[in-house]
Amino acid sequence: MKNAKHMDKRLITILLIVFVQMLGAAMIMPILPLYAQREFNMSPQVITLLGTAFFAAQFIAGPYLGRLSDKMGRIPVLIISQIGTAVSFLMLAFAPSVAFLFAARILDGITGGNIIVAQAYITDITPREKRTVALGYVFATFGLGFIFGPALGGLLAAVFGPRVPYVIAAVAAFVVVLLTYFTLDESLTAVQREANRQYRKTSINPRAILINHHLMLILTIAFIGQFGLGLLQATFALYGNAVLFAGYSEQMVNLGIGILLMLVGVGQFTTQVFILPRLLKQFEEPWIVAAGLIIRSFGLFIFAALAMPLFGAVASLCFAVGIGIMMPPLQSMSTTSVADELRGGVLGVYQSTISLSTIVSTAIAGVIFALNPTWPFWIGGLLSVVVLLPAIILIKQTGAKLRRPAPVTTSVS
Repeated sequence: MKNAKHMDKRLITILLIVFVQMLGAAMIMPILPLYAQREFNMSPQVITLLGTAFFAAQFIAGPYLGRLSDKMGRIPVLIISQIGTAVSFLMLAFAPSVAFLFAARILDGITGGNIIVAQAYITDITPREKRTVALGYVFATFGLGFIFGPALGGLLAAVFGPRVPYVIAAVAAFVVVLLTYFTLDESLTAVQREANRQYRKTSINPRAILINHHLMLILTIAFIGQFGLGLLQATFALYGNAVLFAGYSEQMVNLGIGILLMLVGVGQFTTQVFILPRLLKQFEEPWIVAAGLIIRSFGLFIFAALAMPLFGAVASLCFAVGIGIMMPPLQSMSTTSVADELRGGVLGVYQSTISLSTIVSTAIAGVIFALNPTWPFWIGGLLSVVVLLPAIILIKQTGAKLRRPAPVTTSVS
C-alpha cells in the first residue's frame, strides 16, 4: 500500500485488528468440516449445517449489534463480540459432542458483529468518496488472513492434531481484544452517540428497506451473489477431499485445501491493493460490481468443469478477484444509501442479508454435494450470471457511466 504513510493511524490500527481476527478465523476454515467428519462421524448434510447455525445466529444478531454500536459506541461492542469469538474457538477445541460444536458456532454467530462494527468504524473516520477504497483495505486484510491462516491451520492440524488450531485461533482472538482495548480510540463522540440514539427521521426496518430502491437492488445482488459463495464455503473442504485431492493422504488433503484457500487470500489482497483502486479511478462502482460477477462466475465454472489441483488454483484466483472487485463497492454504496446516523445499522442489515443467503445455501449445500460434488460450483456460477440482471438495473437507476468523468479543472487567466 504505497499510500500507507498518509493513511489515518486509526485505519491502520483497525486493519491490524481485523487481520489478527481473520487469521484466527481462516485457520479453522479448511479443517472444521474434516474435523467434524473424522472426529464426530458427521455426514456432509449435517456438517454443512454448522455453517447454517453460525449464519442464522449472525442474521438475527447482526442488525442489532450494528445499531447498538451506533448508539453505544464502536469499541464496547467490538470488544464484547471479540470475546465471544475467542470463547467459541475454545469450545470447538474441547468439544465433547456434536451438540457442543453447534453451540460454539451459534455463539460465534451471535457475537460475530466484530467485522460489521470494524467496518462501521472505518466509515466513521473516512469521507464518503473514499469509503470504497477504505473498505477495500478491509478485504485486502481478509486476503492477508487467508494467505497465512488456512495453510497454517492445515499445517498445525497435520503436525499437532485437529484440535490445536482452535486453541491458537482462540489466542489470536484474545490478542484482538487486547489490541482493541489498549490501542483503539472510540470513533463516535458522546454527542454523536446521543444524536444516533435520538435519530428518528427514519430507521432500519423492513418498510424503510423496501422503499429504498437503491438499497434493495444492492441487497438483492448481495443475496443472490452470496448464495453461490455459501455453496462453495460449505462444501469446499469436502470437495477437495472427495474430488480435487482424491487418493491423497489426510495430511496432504489438509495442506492442499489450505494452499488453495491461501491462493484465495493472495487474490483478495492483490485485488484490493493494486486492482480495485485503479478500477475506481477509471470506472463507476456499479460497473465494477458487474465485472466482478463475471470474473467470479468464470472461477466457479472452472472449479466445476476442471476438477484438478492445478485448475483449482486458477479457479481460486479468479474467484478471489471477482469477489474482491464486487464486494467493497456494494458495501460502500449501501452506506451512502441511508443517513450517516444509520451507517452501523445499514452495515448490519447488509451483513444479515449475506447471512440469510448463507443460511439457505449452506442448509442445502450438503444435499446438493451428496448428489454430485461439482453441482454446488455449477449452481454458484449460474447464480453469478443471473445476478447480472439486478446489477444492470442498478447501473441504469443510478445513471452510472461506464467510465468515471474526468475531473473538472479550472484555469485562472
